[in-house]
Amino acid sequence: MTRVAVAGAAGKMGATVCEAVEAAEGLELTGKADPALGTELAEVLPNADVVVDFTVPDTALANVRACLEAGVHAVVGTTGFDLEAAREAAEASQANCFVAPNFAIGAVLLMEASQTIAKHMPECEIVELHHDKKLDAPSGTAKRTQELIDAAGGNVHQPIHSVRLPGLVAHQEVIFGGEGQTLAIRHDSIDRSSFMPGVVLACRKVGELPDRFTVGLEKLL
Repeated sequence: MTRVAVAGAAGKMGATVCEAVEAAEGLELTGKADPALGTELAEVLPNADVVVDFTVPDTALANVRACLEAGVHAVVGTTGFDLEAAREAAEASQANCFVAPNFAIGAVLLMEASQTIAKHMPECEIVELHHDKKLDAPSGTAKRTQELIDAAGGNVHQPIHSVRLPGLVAHQEVIFGGEGQTLAIRHDSIDRSSFMPGVVLACRKVGELPDRFTVGLEKLL
């Protein structure tokens, strides 16, 4: 059994992760860290092989460093923090850090398809829509999508368009434009359960990754 603790366990995403870990074969939920629960991350680290972090940008990096220093693998869904600092911490440790801007399989497929389209229709724009409690804008998913499109030879017009409204969960559309035509590809997460297969997969695979620091769920598929 892989022992999993969750940082940010009292939040909506964290609570959903806890339920998913408890239901997953081969995983055991051994700790819940969250100020709202009165539990510090340091309290759950001794009983964990992996910590899943869905907290806030201001605390994610410190949490990653604490996990790595304790020899505990980190699976991070928080976005908007310093990835290079996390990379440095991982490369100096004996544990792995896996970061995914989006854990939904459909969102990863959107990114993959966007790279293919960009080779033939390079001009595009990205619109991302999230619930009004999301702290970072643009989203990590949108920034990652732009990086991949740019690497494929595309040209994402600036800026990324960010929408924050109640009633939304997580949505992204990439609109490509060519002579006399447009092509739009969109992914919608209508429930937080859409992220859980990816989170569970990451918990199972993070310890086997060849690199100390890895970004992107596509690396596990």
